[in-house]
Amino acid sequence: MKNPLILLGICISITVAGIPVAGIAAAGSSTVLYQDEAISVEKSLADPNDLWIPTSDLTRVNGFELKPEGACLDDICVPVKRSSDSTLLITRSGKDWFNVTELARKIKQPYAVDHDLNVWSFGAIPAIRSRFVNQHIAPEFTLLDRQGKPVSLSQFKDMKVLLLTWASW
Repeated sequence: MKNPLILLGICISITVAGIPVAGIAAAGSSTVLYQDEAISVEKSLADPNDLWIPTSDLTRVNGFELKPEGACLDDICVPVKRSSDSTLLITRSGKDWFNVTELARKIKQPYAVDHDLNVWSFGAIPAIRSRFVNQHIAPEFTLLDRQGKPVSLSQFKDMKVLLLTWASW
């Protein structure tokens, strides 16, 4: 029988406080589904619970930018500790990695993952979605009219619009 302390040591060397430590290999490519797009991320860190991507891919994946005040998208900023490894940002072999799933948890953004295919799907960010409700402004969309011509909501700017919806279920 193998020594249980050695096995415990191996588990401890993989993660410490939920942060991958040195020695973890890249998991390879991942696909992120967000806002009706499939974004391919060439490299990600192997982690059973979180999606760690190179910081250079962050804006491409979800629109957030790393700024001195943190990870920001418009007026949403989440502080990021840069002086040492954190739950959002780590450095491995001189390369910075960002935890997209931890960011999603912090901003209450829903997500789901298919570990077998390494596909991560992220839902709408609640703070952005609630802006429409608070400002009483509908998001832009385009639908086909009965003649098959595209009609956009923006065509009715500065006009009162009544939207009727119907669902068969």
